[in-house]
Order: sequence, then C-alpha cells, then structure tokens
Amino acid sequence: MIMGTVFLAIILIFIVGYAGIALEHPLKINKTATALLLGVVLWTLLATCGESACLPDFFAKYNEGEGFLSNLVHHELLLHLGDISEIIFFLLGAMTIVELIDTYGGFKIITDKIHTVSRVKFLWVIGFLAFFLSAVLDNMTTTIVMVTLLRKMVSDKHDRWFFAGMVVLAANAGGAWSPIGDVTTIMLWIAGKVSAVNIMLKTFLASLFSIMVPLIILSFTMRGNFQKPSVANRDVEMSSIPSVVSRLVLFVGVGLLLFVPVFKTITHLPPYIGMLGALSVLWMLTEILQVKHKEKITDKFKVSSIISKVDVPSVLFFLGILLAVAALQTAGHLTLLSRSLDTIALPDQHKYFLISGIIGVLSSVVDNVPLVAGAMGMYGFPMDHYFWEFLAYCAGTGGSILIIGSAAGVAAMGLEKIDFIWYLKHISWLALIGYIAGAAIFIAQYLIFHL
Repeated sequence: MIMGTVFLAIILIFIVGYAGIALEHPLKINKTATALLLGVVLWTLLATCGESACLPDFFAKYNEGEGFLSNLVHHELLLHLGDISEIIFFLLGAMTIVELIDTYGGFKIITDKIHTVSRVKFLWVIGFLAFFLSAVLDNMTTTIVMVTLLRKMVSDKHDRWFFAGMVVLAANAGGAWSPIGDVTTIMLWIAGKVSAVNIMLKTFLASLFSIMVPLIILSFTMRGNFQKPSVANRDVEMSSIPSVVSRLVLFVGVGLLLFVPVFKTITHLPPYIGMLGALSVLWMLTEILQVKHKEKITDKFKVSSIISKVDVPSVLFFLGILLAVAALQTAGHLTLLSRSLDTIALPDQHKYFLISGIIGVLSSVVDNVPLVAGAMGMYGFPMDHYFWEFLAYCAGTGGSILIIGSAAGVAAMGLEKIDFIWYLKHISWLALIGYIAGAAIFIAQYLIFHL
C-alpha cells in the first residue's frame, strides 16, 4: 500500500508540475521555478518514503552499508546529477562560445549574406542549414547558433518564434541520422548497437522527410515577408571591431565547435570536456586580440563581461526538469513503462516498430535518454538490427512534438522565451506529421529493400 501510494503520488506530482510549466504565462509563474521545485519535491518524496517498500528494486540493489537513504543520495542522485552536469556544462560552454562570436560581430558576416525576406524561402534556408549543421555538431549546439542568427535577422517576436520552432524540428531531424548528432544516437553508437555508416544510410531518408514534409506544407500555407530589424546600437559598437578580427573569431569559434565531436571520437572523453576546451581556446584568443587591438576592443568585449549575458534561467530549467525525470527513473516508472510496452500482443516485427514509435512520442514528454537506456537494457538485438535504427530515428525526432521534449527545444525555449502553449498550437502538429512521415519512409524502406 505504501509503495502504491508513493508511486502514484510521484506520477501525480510530475503531471501537476508539467502542467505548471506548460501554463507558465497564464499562471504568471516562471517555468524555471516550477521545474526546480518539481525536481526537489520528487527527490524529497523518494528520500522520505521511509520504508523499503517504496522502492523495492532499488532497495534490493543498495540494501547494504549505510542504508537506504544514504545509498539513494550517494548512488542514484549523484549518478543522475553527474549525467545532468555533463549536459549543463556542455550547454554553458556552447552558449558562451556562441555569445562570444555574436559579440565580436561574427554572425553578422553570415546574416549579411542572406538577403531574402520571403518567409517561405527563409524557412527552407534555415531548415536545411540546421538539418545538416546538427549532423556534425549536435542538435542543441545547432539550435543555440541558429536562434542567435534569427535574433539578428527577424524583428517580429512571433515570426522569430515560428522560425525557431522549425529550427528545433530541423536540428532534431539532422541529429537523428548522425552518430554524433544526438545524445541518443551517441548512446546507441557507443554501446555497439549501431555502426556509424549504417545508421547514416538507414535513417537519412526518414530524417530528411521528417523535416521536408512540414516545409512543403508550409510552402503552401505561408505567405508574405518578414521584417528585418533596424540597425541596433550594438551593431554600431561592433563596427569598431576590425573585420579581420570578426572573421577570425567566427572561423575559429565554429571550427572549435566542429572539433568537439572529433575530440570525443579520438579521446572517448565526454563531449562537455571538448566543449570546455574549445571555450578556453577561444577565450585566450579573444584576450590576445584585445591586447593587440586595445584601442578598438574595449573591456565590454571581455569574456568576463560577455559570460554574464548567458541565459542562466534556461540552464536551471534544464537542471530542474532532468532531476524530475531522473526521479521517475529511480522510482521505476520508466522501467515499468518499458516492460508494459513489451507485452503488446503483435507479431515481433510489427511490435518492435510500434514500440520504437511509442518511445518516440513519449520522448516528447519524458527525456529520451532514460527511455532509450531502458530499451537498450531490455533487448539483446545484434548490431545494426532494424530496431536500433528505428529507435534512433524515433527518439531523435519524436522530442520535437513538444518544445520541452528535446535539448534543442529546451534551449530554444530558454533563449527566446517561447510559450509552451504557443508551440503546441503552431509547431507540434507539423512535428507530428513530419514524425509520422519519416517513420513511414523508414518502414517502407525496410520492407521493400529488407535493409
């Protein structure tokens, strides 16, 4: 009875907290505050449930040494906090690098090359740019870069929100077909479930269609032009920076971002180590440039000043929501969900397609990392089995259905303060159609060619 009460209470509190995040604007309560409180309450509930009956699987695993509560804190909480910290430090490093490039006028070099003001043409440009860029960077870094570019090019808030929402779709789609483009494909690749070349060959078409179908739909429904912002005061300030310096910071900064996945492949160290190394190199470069051009580059261009512009609330939001999901994982909710999916009464081939598809939809609500981790622990299919390939596609693109369903969406939400309900009304249906279209392409490709 105790287990049932606590188990159900955790689900109920998560739903209430999730609704609070979604209704941020009507409630007038910042989503970061809600997310942090949600994470704290769920872990407090786990810590104070008082008996082994609350978490029988966990208790059986750690019922040694200092006892239940000590093991809960020192094993599970620290383990999850370590995983979350990797993402947060990666995010902080990437956001600081992007802010540095932007402050030194690097992105202006790119935005000056894009002259179209047609909504449809601009949508295709940023869609394909984000799609291919996220395959070599990752979906979160790509979203940060693209949203920063949008701020320089689009003045109307809702136009910018719409383009940012489509960037999330494109970045997640681009990350799904690359072994280094999304955290779930990285997990499958490192675990030996998929090979690099095979995952690219088998999921590229599905990922491409998942963004192309929404773009085609919008090509028939969108009309008119968007308004570019007037020259800002900050652009006037940047005009004092020599163009050679702006270009150098842009190329070195983007080059360092591109080197992060290469660094991970060579050293097998977590991506955040490479990102922090990239930040340190660019930091030192800008310090040297400031000494060399001290008459034109003032103290406001120092990293110590620029870093204060990094959006800390969005980072704390990420911390809160991931802590809440980690509590669900520790309590066993996600394991129970995975086991329930496996009981679906269908032929194996149909069942595993359906399971992957459901996991993709669920990843728009619950973080896709524990869902994929649960699936990896449940099934022993060989490398490059179609289940792993389809799981990579579904988990990578399904998170686009809701804005808090992916790291890219959370980053865009934090940077542009996109409203959850607005995204649900304007972007979610496009993401769902694209998701289904890509899934259909993958299944058809498999059935026709037996790949």
